[in-house]
Formats: sequence, C-alpha cells, structure tokens
Amino acid sequence: MPIPNVTGAWLNGEDPGDRKFIKVGDIVLESGEVIPDVTIAFQSWGELNSNKDNAILVNHAWTGWSDVESWWPNQVGPGKPLDTDKYFVVCPNVIGGCQGSTGPASIAPDGKFYGSRFPSLTIRDMVSAEVAFSDALGIKKFVLACGPSLGGMRSLEWAVQYPERIGGICTIGSSAVATGDQIGSVSIQVHAIKSDPNFNNGDYYQQKNGPEVGMGIARKIAHLTFRTEIEMDMRFGRELQGDDTGRFAVESYLDHQANKLAQRFDANTYIILGEAMNSHDIGRDRGGVAAALATITVPVMVVSIDTDRLFPPRLQQELAELTPGSKLEMLSSPFGHDGFLVESDAMGSLLREAIRHAEGG
Repeated sequence: MPIPNVTGAWLNGEDPGDRKFIKVGDIVLESGEVIPDVTIAFQSWGELNSNKDNAILVNHAWTGWSDVESWWPNQVGPGKPLDTDKYFVVCPNVIGGCQGSTGPASIAPDGKFYGSRFPSLTIRDMVSAEVAFSDALGIKKFVLACGPSLGGMRSLEWAVQYPERIGGICTIGSSAVATGDQIGSVSIQVHAIKSDPNFNNGDYYQQKNGPEVGMGIARKIAHLTFRTEIEMDMRFGRELQGDDTGRFAVESYLDHQANKLAQRFDANTYIILGEAMNSHDIGRDRGGVAAALATITVPVMVVSIDTDRLFPPRLQQELAELTPGSKLEMLSSPFGHDGFLVESDAMGSLLREAIRHAEGG
C-alpha cells in the first residue's frame, strides 16, 4: 500500500538515495507490546573492517534522519572529524521514525497503516532497536556513540545499558532527564498537531489532506526554542517581509521552516518521538539520576552550548558532575541549541577529541 502525499514519511515515487534497509526482527517494548518484523533505514560511510570494530554510531536528533551529511555539514568524510578513511560511520533512523524505518506510517501485519495503533515509545525502546540493528550488521562494539539532543539521550542510554558495546559516548546539547520546561514545550506542540481537523486521531494517511497546519505550528514553536532571542531580534527585528502578505520577516522565516519539515517528516512520528523525549529519565527504576550516572564506566564527553535555551548549560554541568571520568566542553555560539549544526569547525574539533577520549587518548 503506497504512502499518500499527506505526509513526509516517504513520498510516493521518492528515490531512497543512499538509504539502505535492514530487517532486525521483533522489538519488545518496555510496555510489553511487540512491534513485529521491524525495518530500520540507515546510511553509512566508509568501510567496516574485517574485525568489525571501527564503527561509529551517530544518533540523530528529534527531526533528524539517516543522512548525516545533509544535516551535520562537514563532519563526515575522508579526513573529516568522523573520518571515513579510518571509521565506518553509520546512522540509523529510529524506530517510530519515518523515511523508511518502521513507524506509524508503515504497514502493519494486517495490511493497514499503523496510524493511531502504533505504540508509544521510550528512549530505551529506541536503543533496543539500535542494538538489534547493530547485531544485524554484525557490530559488537562501537568506537563511539554520539548525538545531539534526542541523540544524546540515546547515547547516554547506551553508556548505562551497554557499556561493553561502546568505547565511549559524546552527548551534545542533551540531558540526563527531561525538564518541566521541555515537557511543557513539547506538549504544546503535540496539542497543536492533534488539534488540526485533518489529524483524525492519527489516522490520516488515506485522506486527501494531512495535519500540515498543526505540524507547521508545532515546528514554529520548536524552532524558537532551537534558536536564541538575540539572534531572532538581530536577524529580523520588526522588519516586514516586503511582499503582499503583510507578514513580518520572522513570520516568513518560520513559515519556511514549517514547510520544509512537512516535506520530509510525519506528524505521528513527530508526536511519538517528542513524547519519548518527555519520558526521558536516565534514573528511572535505577535509583535516581545520580545513581544511574554513577554506574557509567566508559569515557563520556558532554558538550554544552552556551546559548542553548532548550537544553541550558546547567543540565550538561549536572550530567558531567555526576558521571565518573566525564569531560565537559563548551561550544560557544549565538545560534542556541542549533549551534551544533552551525558551528562546524568548533563542533568538528570536539568530535575529534571525543574519539580520542573514547580510544583512551
């Protein structure tokens, strides 16, 4: 059954490009539910060596995807920080995601879209799928697991649950637990999507129109948390767009961000991953955050962004203080949470250092 053009999950006739797809079997969730016969979409760069011990795992962020080169410029390639002359760099799309991984826009065993029937997920469920993915590729241990935001949450779970399978981790603009402020922001975005008349309780795939308006509003809210007040004011101020819409320039900019996301993302996935982030708590059922972090035995680099208002530096400071042997590094940027995307040179230097740290250098 083809996916209709009411979602950016994977448009009809779209060339998958460099994406590959691998079956990882059934995934048993923390809730006890089972997602059968899971497919994970992924991309890779470089060559996996004969010992299969030169792999680096990139954990993408909330609205990220497997094509690291397109969203994290200048980090992957020959001689670059994630050096494909030396390492096999791999980025899987999360379970519950889109662009090819099993998610709500996928076909369930009964031949119908999962839609509203797709189960809720936790960060730990996503890591379980990543472990199954690694097993399917024959990778028993990664040199490094790294990622920003949601990707940092998953990297941290790798360090707690599977220390024998990673040399070290690098969390970027992330935290040990979701804060009330973050939960509040995501919950408003979820409400915006669900309030769209075309959402239809998540079963919109066979409709003429999907919840693009609601997801657009959600994206605009999110984008303001990804950047900084100073940047928005200096870049746009009160300037008008200068067209016949009468919009302020900042409104036009946010409309552009909303439209871009609608072309490559699915509203149900946005909700599922956002709510998984809200549930994030490394200390859940482990005696609390401090107790859980104290068990980490692998090298950890914690990258903080000085102007991040979504994951403020105090969260990374807490993470570093409670994690034995960790290194706290500050990325200075006027671009807020998105600084890890924009500050390519500085971010690249930190990734190189994270690899050295993971390899014992």
